[in-house]
Amino acid sequence: MDENSSNTDGVKSGRRLRSGGRAANTARRGDTLFKQSPWRVPVNHDRPIEPLPEDGVIAIHNGAMHILEEIGIEFLNEEAQQLFKDAGCKVDGTNVKMGRDWVMDMIAKVPRQFTITPRNPDREITIGGNHILFGNVSSPPNYYDLDLGHKVAGTREQCANLLKLTQYFNCIHFVGGYPVEPVDIHASIRHLDVIYDKLTLTDKVAHAYALGKERIEDVMEMVKIAAGLSEAAFQSKPHMYTNINSTSPLKHDQPMIDGSLRMIRRGQAVVVTPFTLAGAMAPVTMTGAVTLSIAEALSAIALFQYVKPGCPCVMGTFTSNVDMKSGAPAFGTAEYMRATQITGQMARYYDMPMRASGVCAANIPDGQSIWETSNSLWSAVQSGTNMVYHAAGWLEGGLIASPEKFIMDCEMLQIIQRYMEPDIWDAQPDAIAIDAIREVGSSGHYFGIQHTQDRYQSAFHEPFVSDWRNFEAWEAAGAIRTPERAHKLFKDIIANFQAPPMPDDRHEELLAFVNRRKAEGGAPTDF
Repeated sequence: MDENSSNTDGVKSGRRLRSGGRAANTARRGDTLFKQSPWRVPVNHDRPIEPLPEDGVIAIHNGAMHILEEIGIEFLNEEAQQLFKDAGCKVDGTNVKMGRDWVMDMIAKVPRQFTITPRNPDREITIGGNHILFGNVSSPPNYYDLDLGHKVAGTREQCANLLKLTQYFNCIHFVGGYPVEPVDIHASIRHLDVIYDKLTLTDKVAHAYALGKERIEDVMEMVKIAAGLSEAAFQSKPHMYTNINSTSPLKHDQPMIDGSLRMIRRGQAVVVTPFTLAGAMAPVTMTGAVTLSIAEALSAIALFQYVKPGCPCVMGTFTSNVDMKSGAPAFGTAEYMRATQITGQMARYYDMPMRASGVCAANIPDGQSIWETSNSLWSAVQSGTNMVYHAAGWLEGGLIASPEKFIMDCEMLQIIQRYMEPDIWDAQPDAIAIDAIREVGSSGHYFGIQHTQDRYQSAFHEPFVSDWRNFEAWEAAGAIRTPERAHKLFKDIIANFQAPPMPDDRHEELLAFVNRRKAEGGAPTDF
């Protein structure tokens, strides 16, 4: 077995994993490298864009209900089949049909808003309402950076470095799955090492993969240990979350439903996100694809509410189109944007929180990667999304994670967060500034007047990777392009990174748990 994967304790060298002494303060330390926005949970003040008229919303709802009542959803999980039988649904083997009245009764129990509290309560996040949260890239099997110049299979070190970026940037609010899949660690113990890194290198809300009972139970126990919680305290409110995908079309698999049931029974949050590609796993029409997606999401959420009424759930969307020439997924398209906006309408119709994504199909951190990701991020804002997965670092349709792209995306996220700050549209007399306009008149300038001097330091968004100099000044400074500037920032952040504090006793207990579970074999695999 690989040396790095066999001894978690061995990765402590070079990292500040224990408490004591000075630990990272991202707001303070960020100022030493560049100015970044302070930590906050943004509030989206804009009215959402709603492409559908009222009868369009009803048409999609009726379509989804028809699927649930007449076509059915395949549930491969035997426990779920029995639970649906107990609830009075029609179960024929793996096929489950459920009445719309029952479905609507169940999903009415979903809380409109809830919090998730990580081991650092100052990083608590609110999901629902008008809040919008951004998470890091999750689950790519490959990694790319400018030093390499090509994509490679992910490693634990690369995964840890992306976790450090996740902790460092205040515009990232929650930690998704593995920022890159560390394939140098055997799958049986991979979750133990990566969650250990996640819980020691970050203090933000953490995700667990619902991939078999051992993995999900291990991660819940590790989150509980890291936060110093009793079982009662752990179950009293959400401290972590999982995200599951249906297997489109019209199917939920065994391990994800099993993991979700284990999570909700212990009070934790579940995001249900069908992955529907129009023209491939869903109808070629976007409203047809959304209808399929809604049916898949509601079927699982209804089950979870039947098992534990009021458990925290989020309805996700990952509906896009394919390139009809190659069959490859496309992201950040006009169709993707409209599907996200339409799903936002449906989430509000069902009165539940929503998840979307920041995604692109580009292969390297170039212009295409930015306009596609910008399209997807703004569609999340426009749709009233509450959780934005993959908001920083995603390339090649989710097959590559890139630190340069991560940092470039964080620039966009800070712009979006600044866009949401009400002082930009402040219309109080002092902001309208009639006295300042009178003082300057028609022949002066505003640089030196007191009205400007009182506000200039915080008046506008200040970029950390964009270069606003003119061409001559940019050229004289070395003509450094955006990905290269992002690469240098990546190196600086990693070189100066300090992990957030964790009490020694919790760290020792966490490490002992990891080593014990490794000795027991971790999670079973077929290789």
